[in-house]
Amino acid sequence: MRRRGWLGAGLVTGAALAGLAVTSRSLLPLTSTLSIAPGGPAPASAPAADDGATVVGERRRGERVLDLAVRSPVLPDVARVRLLLPPGWRRGSARAWPVLWLLHGMRGDHGSWTDHTDVEQLTADLDVLVVMPDGGACGLHTDWWNGGAGGPPSWETFHLTELRQILERGYGAGTARAVAGAGHGGLGALAYAARHRGLFRAAASFSGPLHTLHNDPGGLDVSDLVELAVTIGSRGADWTDVWGDPVEQRIVWRQHNPYDLADRLAGVRLHVASGDGAPGPFDPLPAPGPDVLEGLSRLLSGEFAGKLKKLGIPVSTHFYRGTQGWAYWQRELRAALPLLVAEIT
Repeated sequence: MRRRGWLGAGLVTGAALAGLAVTSRSLLPLTSTLSIAPGGPAPASAPAADDGATVVGERRRGERVLDLAVRSPVLPDVARVRLLLPPGWRRGSARAWPVLWLLHGMRGDHGSWTDHTDVEQLTADLDVLVVMPDGGACGLHTDWWNGGAGGPPSWETFHLTELRQILERGYGAGTARAVAGAGHGGLGALAYAARHRGLFRAAASFSGPLHTLHNDPGGLDVSDLVELAVTIGSRGADWTDVWGDPVEQRIVWRQHNPYDLADRLAGVRLHVASGDGAPGPFDPLPAPGPDVLEGLSRLLSGEFAGKLKKLGIPVSTHFYRGTQGWAYWQRELRAALPLLVAEIT
């Protein structure tokens, strides 16, 4: 696998940036989680994780929307989490609800799904707790390698250990879970389901780069996307802080690559969707040029789905004409939601 860098190779200009712009126009600006006050105080008996991660603030933003601020020892800043509460939810109830996790992508945050889709209306009548956590501005839902030293940010530990414990202990989360994500969040969703066997019953990716070690000598690699995400979303970090160099630390990359982990997804209900990068029905007129990033996601999603089928693992797919953007991801969420919910309710 060759390394050339986005900024030095000219690949960050032209069509590649056009593809990024489709997404970034509709995403929230970068902000530090510490620059936004958590709102109201935490409940008197704020639930805590085993390692001391705890809710330090809450804010109700409507009948069903509850935002949490969580201080974690594995993150550098206070993180935020948005919950969509199911009908009949009340604090202290003995009932446990099925859980749907939704992960954002690059430059997103805990509010991305409710800000850019109708997920609140889609889930209004479902007996499901919807969890939309911060995953960092890079949208890379993983524990960073950091030169082999580990340490913050550890998003995977925050999500699947700390936050999971907090939600189960104080917010009625049950053990029937599904996960879905858009863009880098799609990569995170499939990696989470594969790396933590039995934790999720269903998983879906919308425009996720699902083969992180794909090598295209004439085009982009996922290492380019990691570099771009870190450049945009992290101040002062190097892209190899995430999983190391894809050649020298190949084993680390393989341990987080849905394509390499595909056999671990047996028994999980899977759905994979991606556009081909060509302007589609939700793109503005006059039509922009090809979206290189979405075209890469389509290629990698196809390779991942192909490997699943070779392994005899069922997967439903939807490959369509279109670019990256929330209008497409809302449509794909609508299509995938019934199969995700069916596995947990």
